[in-house]
Amino acid sequence: MKVCLLYPEVYDMARFRERRKEFPPFGVLYLAAVLQEAGHRVRIVKITAQDYAPDLSDCDAVGFSLASSATYGMMLAARRHARIRNDALVMVGGVHCNFYPEMSLTDFGADVAAIGESEESILEILSHAADRCFDGVAGVLWRDGDHLRREPVRPLLRDIDQLPLPARALLPTDDLILTDRLAGTALRMAHVMFSRGCPFPCSFCAAGQTRIQYRSGASARRELTHLMETYGIQGFSIVDDNFIVNKRKVADICNSIADLGLRWSALSRVDTVDAPLLTTMAAAGCIEIKYGMESGSETLLKAMRKNTTREQIRRAVRATVEAGIAAKVFVIHGYPGENLATTQETVSLLAELRPALSRVSLFRFVPLPGTQVYDQAASFGVRGTHLQPDWDGEWAKFHIHHNDHHWWGSTAQWEETQRSYELLRGFIEQHWGRQA
Repeated sequence: MKVCLLYPEVYDMARFRERRKEFPPFGVLYLAAVLQEAGHRVRIVKITAQDYAPDLSDCDAVGFSLASSATYGMMLAARRHARIRNDALVMVGGVHCNFYPEMSLTDFGADVAAIGESEESILEILSHAADRCFDGVAGVLWRDGDHLRREPVRPLLRDIDQLPLPARALLPTDDLILTDRLAGTALRMAHVMFSRGCPFPCSFCAAGQTRIQYRSGASARRELTHLMETYGIQGFSIVDDNFIVNKRKVADICNSIADLGLRWSALSRVDTVDAPLLTTMAAAGCIEIKYGMESGSETLLKAMRKNTTREQIRRAVRATVEAGIAAKVFVIHGYPGENLATTQETVSLLAELRPALSRVSLFRFVPLPGTQVYDQAASFGVRGTHLQPDWDGEWAKFHIHHNDHHWWGSTAQWEETQRSYELLRGFIEQHWGRQA
């Protein structure tokens, strides 16, 4: 079959105003690789605000990857305007679909919605393209006449090493290989995923799955060797939700790639690293760890279900620098309950750590669809979600880039939040540069 997978254009969260490219769409790249391995012909199409009407009339099956709720409206426009044959199988999947499959199936007029890990599901779905009967296909929602039928949950893959490498050859090289993205260097680099999932319950985060799966060191080495030979990379960035959870798995990957001479970065929590692991990572070429600090207020950290402390933040940053790795932190401002006092706590911790921090990225709180704070909005005092009476139908407002939407609190509380944000932003820009 000829299959087309559509994904939305998303810009890098730290440099949104510069329209800097985000990392590649790994969801569709893995699906495409699986489809190619099974003998299907695959095309990947990027949907943008300017180009949302592709001609897909030669495709037997079309899959819409709903990679973020902020781009849901753009993908709906593509569904309305793209040229798709009446007899083509229409599929939906991705992050938004995982959280709201019935909405996604209905809004897109799709034949089937894939929920969760879909590399196995999509092959079974395509095998039923002719009869449109998905009875017994685990992990899908489909319409059987006038009835919606949800099939049993598909178990996660026991071994993600079995997956083929992402089908990067289906995208332009310029969308894959960048020179301005690795820890402030100009190294020629690519993005990779070495694990899936995150087991931590942060209320502001829309993690797709709570069980973490790791690739082996041998699998990671195979992909990096391919990227060196095919694209001439000098480094890479691991874009996993939370790479550093299982120290043994991380050490296996580090030991397997140490002799490749590549430089790299990864994301982590502050409470999952220690000095021996950091030493191992540094020896394997790690040059930067990006920590989700989020706030310097333990009151807010507890409210966020982050459940980390100021002391853990201090220890992680200092141990990282002592191991010879640069430490960067992400900060979220404006979570429900934020005020001048909590912001001052964040400023004071950043001031204390300033000599050790190489970079700081500041974001404003947004109740992302699929998170606890979104789905339980009333209990957090949040308004404006699609589950509430005041829903305005505007999905684009859920972007995380310089978002100044009034999400919660009274006018007075919001004005204080605004003032405290300007205070924090001013401090960060004074010491670490402009927040793009």
